[in-house]
Amino acid sequence: MSTAAVSRLLRLLLLAAIATIVFGGIAGGLLRVGIALPVDLGADWPLHAAQAHAALMIGGFLGTVIGIERAVALKHRAAFIAPVSSALGGLMLLVGRPGLGASLLVAAAICFIAINIEIVRRQSQPHTWLLLASAVAWFIGNLMFAFGLDGRSVMPWWFAFLIWTIAAERLEMTRLMRRRPAAGWLLLAIVVLMVLGSATSALQSGVGGIAYGIALVCLGAWLFVFDIARRTVLADGLTRYMAVCLLGGYAWLVVAGMAWVATAIGFAARDVALHALGLGFVVSMIMGHAPVILPAVARVKLQFGVWFYLPLAVLHLSLALRLGPGFADLVPRANGALLNAFAIAFFAATVVGSALAWRYTHRAPIAQRKLP
Repeated sequence: MSTAAVSRLLRLLLLAAIATIVFGGIAGGLLRVGIALPVDLGADWPLHAAQAHAALMIGGFLGTVIGIERAVALKHRAAFIAPVSSALGGLMLLVGRPGLGASLLVAAAICFIAINIEIVRRQSQPHTWLLLASAVAWFIGNLMFAFGLDGRSVMPWWFAFLIWTIAAERLEMTRLMRRRPAAGWLLLAIVVLMVLGSATSALQSGVGGIAYGIALVCLGAWLFVFDIARRTVLADGLTRYMAVCLLGGYAWLVVAGMAWVATAIGFAARDVALHALGLGFVVSMIMGHAPVILPAVARVKLQFGVWFYLPLAVLHLSLALRLGPGFADLVPRANGALLNAFAIAFFAATVVGSALAWRYTHRAPIAQRKLP
């Protein structure tokens, strides 16, 4: 096989691994709210998926996707060790090998730190340093997970990895705006507070949770004030769609922060805190950035249209159902979770359909094609 053919095969295998991990992670999440899978595959993987739901979605899926994006940006084959390791780690978790899966996630994070160190060496900017900090947060969370610490210790670091990655991308974009001198110092203070909250959560979950939640609220406010999205929402087309995704995500970030504080002081708001953050904020960011990142990373061009707003609307409405009426009633919580899964699948179908639409729209007429 040629080098190009091997490369294509590896990309397909990595894509298949990501799809498998996402399916497993979503299925595990549905099982956790009491929704049984429609088919019995005669295997133990649904139980493993439910037990490792967060690790699958954050480490196996998002860690792999972010790793691929960073490897493509670095343009070095060795950089793909990180996403390959995290994908393999996710698959091991899914088949019931938690020790091996956790070890592979730790290895992926170590490689990811090395990648970001090289990126900082090439371009030492505030956003690249924040990306490096996010890689370190992922490593700490993965290491805690490997040593068997509970979710209250691990989740703040895992979410810091995702939040700082997104904040770094937005920080890079704020260079297009005239920013107040204090903005950078405010962001640094918020990051430090998140570090203190994450570190303290392993020892004093109440104190750490309050600090972490306050940091989330402050970060949401910082993004509302300083991000370019508050201006681009007045534009048209893809630019407006991205801004709507971002601003909606920032609102859920504030909700997550308040719920995180409420959980820390004794209220039963953990599901609100985790899923307002994981779905409302993170998935909104994915929906907003996918039309720009996919063409750059996967070399897939998308035909943007108003239909992109449909899965976004389903996501936010289903999350409102899950975290609103579902706060006190398991039935709307389960229905909301099912619609959350549908929103993600709907968005994936929208992306595939948009890619096919672009190819159909831009293909050369048969009469203009050169015959062999």
